[in-house]
Amino acid sequence: QLQLVESGGGLVQPGGSLRLSCAASGFTLAYYAIGWFRQAPGKEREGLSCISSSGTITYYADSVKGRFTISRDGAKNTVYLQMNSLKPEDTAVYYCAAERGPCTLRSGPYDSWGQGTQVTVSS
Repeated sequence: QLQLVESGGGLVQPGGSLRLSCAASGFTLAYYAIGWFRQAPGKEREGLSCISSSGTITYYADSVKGRFTISRDGAKNTVYLQMNSLKPEDTAVYYCAAERGPCTLRSGPYDSWGQGTQVTVSS
């Protein structure tokens, strides 16, 4: 199993921004599609965004479209999720995941997951 580590979470006020990072250890992210997911207490895991291995295809959930941007930096072996205009309902644990197949917002195809980073949006 591949090792992924998320970072960049924290407490932010409504309307603020955060950038999450997903770093890979021991393997090259460039061969994998990467997805970002979140799970709030009492709710199902939600697919937010994904980026293909080439970086040419990206998808976003309607709930974050226009506010979140996914990108990848091959040199740093890292995928980012820039989150702007954050809302209290964005509060959740955020996870990144990797899979060899195409970019998808469904969690099933992903077989490697990070431990998650907490994002709290509150005044």
